Amino acid sequence: MKLILKEDIHGLGYKDDVVEVKDGYGRNYLIPTGKAVIASPSALKVLAENQRQRAHKLAKLLADAQELAAKLADVKLTIGAKTSSTGTIFGSVNSLQIAEALEKLGFNIDRKAIVLKDSIKEVGNYVANLKLHKEVSVDVPFEVVAE
Repeated sequence: MKLILKEDIHGLGYKDDVVEVKDGYGRNYLIPTGKAVIASPSALKVLAENQRQRAHKLAKLLADAQELAAKLADVKLTIGAKTSSTGTIFGSVNSLQIAEALEKLGFNIDRKAIVLKDSIKEVGNYVANLKLHKEVSVDVPFEVVAE
């Protein structure tokens, strides 16, 4: 089943991408939740016209994302967490805590754009990947320290 995505879906595609998914996934989840619409010929024509009109805006968004990525390349975060005597964190560090640490530094990043490879349950140095745009992502190193 071919669908047009109405929002970014991690692992599937970005907004306005035409994707091929299994029928059940499309009919039972993506379409009812408003995350996608069926890629009919008329919907594809509307999408092409909208993309043509938005080309200038998209170029500006890409330039802004590249500028933000350049600023974030020099950032090193430190996140405090409550730990046991062995250095194990009570709970884990997640994307919300990284987004809050970035906000304190003046960067307003959506927590959904932050990708962590593994769950962080120990004190140490880690890397978070920030997906700022379809074509722009940056790795931000951060250190988890005991409070």
